[in-house]
Amino acid sequence: MAGRRALIISENAPVPSDRRVWNEARALTDAGWHVTIVCAEGQGRHTAPFERLEGIDIHRYPLVPAAGGLVGYAREYAQAMWRIRKLARKLAAVEPFDVVHACNPPDFLLLAARGLRRKGARFVFDHHDLVPELYRAKFGDGPLSNVAAALERIAFRSADVVLSTNDSYRAIALGRGRMDAADVFVVRNGPDLERFRPAEPDPSWRRGRAHMIAYLGIMGPQDGLDHALKALGELHQRRDDWHAVFIGEGDMLEQMRALAGELGIAEHVEFAGWRYDDDIRTILSTADVCLAPDPPSPLNDVSTMIKIPEYMAMGRPLVSYDLRESRVSAGDAALYAEPGDIAGFAERIDTLLSDPDLRERMGRAGRERVETELSWQHSTGHLLAAYDRALSPSGEVSAPRGVVHASTHPWEGHEPANPVS
Repeated sequence: MAGRRALIISENAPVPSDRRVWNEARALTDAGWHVTIVCAEGQGRHTAPFERLEGIDIHRYPLVPAAGGLVGYAREYAQAMWRIRKLARKLAAVEPFDVVHACNPPDFLLLAARGLRRKGARFVFDHHDLVPELYRAKFGDGPLSNVAAALERIAFRSADVVLSTNDSYRAIALGRGRMDAADVFVVRNGPDLERFRPAEPDPSWRRGRAHMIAYLGIMGPQDGLDHALKALGELHQRRDDWHAVFIGEGDMLEQMRALAGELGIAEHVEFAGWRYDDDIRTILSTADVCLAPDPPSPLNDVSTMIKIPEYMAMGRPLVSYDLRESRVSAGDAALYAEPGDIAGFAERIDTLLSDPDLRERMGRAGRERVETELSWQHSTGHLLAAYDRALSPSGEVSAPRGVVHASTHPWEGHEPANPVS
């Protein structure tokens, strides 16, 4: 692969803030690829039009955030399509790319680079999210979700190889995506343990209280922040010796601040905003319990929530709804509430806050599981095998680093031993 060139396209989040994209770019660079990334700039961070980090070229275009609804998203995506296409053509004119690697959402990014196909580039579709389900969760059935379903079909048809974040997504690529099984590789999200590891706790984050609860992630309509806050409202009826820190940003942030006030827990809840990894590691390492409140939905039931293995990498126990892929990831590191049962969610937080020995056992089990199965180090070989497949004219794969064939994975069909708590 020495000297090969890859173009990674990402619209949803700036790089290197998007951990999955950055991990992929670094893994490819370590394997001898020359990697170029085209992405949107961040809001208040990662705004330089060009930056070279760790040998990776990052080209950013101005962000036009969605104003909401069909018109807002159409405007954002139309401008992104134009800017990505323009940058891709300019970069390919200097030297052609061997692989174009498009990370959804949205699902049109391979269309923006379709001219590079004529120059010999192979296409990899990195399937991060189920966009039709995502838009139905946000807006309900309607024109936007119908367009999203059509674009997803086009993305699958355009791809030579698909990267799925878990086996549930792989099944979707094989089913409604009609991909050949040999062309779909599971490349799980997972923390890079060389960089994302426990830090020294900082008791000041507890704000003078005995216990600390933490949430890390996006704050969108589908992410269950209202469930988390309502569960904390119920917990407050039982005990008030805790402080909760919510790390992240998103469309629902201001509504969640208001909800905390309505529930009478504003003094116990801190919205820390977007943070760099050092702060994230410190906050999570200080927490006693972490939260994965993603409610049941056609999207969440089959999605891998990256916050879960990140909590586990810090050795933290967590509370989650009993969703299929959440249980596959968390195993014995979580206590599970029935999906949508806010009172049960609060009860499990209380259980963990009351039992330091249980917290220690679950945290240790989670850390061991990340080390042995779920870290990014276990996904790198699958990524390289997928690239090998994309480039191989005969379709043969010489799997690097002991990787199994695309249709068989060590976690396929995994069911953790512990029952619902």
